[in-house]
Amino acid sequence: MHVRLNHPARTIEVKGPKRVKDLLRDLNLVAEAHLVIRGDELATEDEMLSDQDEIEIRPVISGG
Repeated sequence: MHVRLNHPARTIEVKGPKRVKDLLRDLNLVAEAHLVIRGDELATEDEMLSDQDEIEIRPVISGG
């Protein structure tokens, strides 16, 4: 699957199938601090991702 990450901006290839939570763990990213987007929709931690998926991972940003 093609995985686009922000901060720093880069694209990597990851072998699937893989659950969202496993992808984040493999990339050393905290699930609660990141959004995983497949196409135009948010993917939950338990969703399966396939080799054909285009994924974007964005950090959750909050402020006040």
